[in-house]
Amino acid sequence: MNLWTIFLTGLFTGGLTCLAVQGGLLATTIAQRKSDELVSQTKFGNALPIIFFLVAKLIAYTMLGFLLGWFGSLFQLSLKTTIILQFVIGIFMLGTALNLLNVHPIFRYFIIQPPKFLFRFIRGESKSKDLFAPAILGFFTVFLPCGTTQAMMALAIASGSPILGATILFVFVLGTSPLFFTLGYFATRMGDFFSSKFAKAAALAVIFMAVLNINSAVALTGSNLTLENIGNQIYCSMIAFCDGEHVKGISADSSNEINIDITNRGYSPQDLVVKAGSDVKLNIKNTNGGGCQQAFTIPYLDYQKVIPKGSSETITFKAPSTPTEIAFMCSMNMFRGRIRVV
Repeated sequence: MNLWTIFLTGLFTGGLTCLAVQGGLLATTIAQRKSDELVSQTKFGNALPIIFFLVAKLIAYTMLGFLLGWFGSLFQLSLKTTIILQFVIGIFMLGTALNLLNVHPIFRYFIIQPPKFLFRFIRGESKSKDLFAPAILGFFTVFLPCGTTQAMMALAIASGSPILGATILFVFVLGTSPLFFTLGYFATRMGDFFSSKFAKAAALAVIFMAVLNINSAVALTGSNLTLENIGNQIYCSMIAFCDGEHVKGISADSSNEINIDITNRGYSPQDLVVKAGSDVKLNIKNTNGGGCQQAFTIPYLDYQKVIPKGSSETITFKAPSTPTEIAFMCSMNMFRGRIRVV
């Protein structure tokens, strides 16, 4: 892809998919803005926290692109590391929300503040300490790349050039910035009119995003204790024909070979059946999937890999000897499927 295509990908696709992953951090930094000196002193104050967030994010990803181009795949996060980071950021978001709701003084420790020596320096420069937190959070988004960003990271690795790798991620993140800024600035303007209610509304929004983030982390571990599965079990307990669900699904052929297509709507087919103890071969082809679908994940196999459009991958494994379900999904748990071992 050329740089113009990368920018448009960030503008129309990356902004939406990355907002689902990183929107919680942006909501957090907006919600923490209670008494910013610069907000009251300048007409641009409402935009400053968002600008700091986006600029730091842009710098962080440019640096990451440089490193990926230089060191290649050594800087790809493993699935286990991704799961841990998702849990940590979910807990951080919950703590921030509970601090906004004044649930207990202990949650004030979830508010990011600079080290004392930096704090003194910033105070000496007549800058509010609150502007340090948005920059830190914006920088931290580098540890939570969405599926589209992972595809751009793979492209930066494939470039084999630190300058080109940095340019790829710079142009992509720049394309995602308008949507982040528009929604963030709208939220701050809403806070001007409804300051007393905005903190509570923001806290509830952060809690909602935190729950989704933790739920995605649970799904990436391969556990069935996700909101989707629990809701499905509750639904099936109320009706009778769910008991016959095991007869559905697409079985592998005699060679235990299964073809899975990655499309813009997810994975096709989504429901597969294999025989217990058999050797299974998955042929995965990305026909036109451009979002987080590209980050194909099988927690049972500790497998996650970005499969860009037009490319394919083959996975072989031995099915468990006892009946079970093996989930596969995108890195954000937005698109799912399952392989039922019978």
